[in-house]
Amino acid sequence: MSRYPQLSGKEVISIFQMFGWEIARQRGSHVILVKENHEATLAVPNHKEIAQGTLRSLIRSSGITAVEFYDALMK
Repeated sequence: MSRYPQLSGKEVISIFQMFGWEIARQRGSHVILVKENHEATLAVPNHKEIAQGTLRSLIRSSGITAVEFYDALMK
């Protein structure tokens, strides 16, 4: 997948929640997601549009593939 779709922060958060990530807290415009038995946390900007590089970085940090993320988006 060469380009990621334009998604809002709410859409990205809901997709990560499908994979077991939970909202831990929010500080300003960033929502912090955590997952049990996962070392990393995800800081998702709650903006109208998430930048392509930011989305790519969040997907990598979450431990899922871009294809899995895209499939969850299509459900």
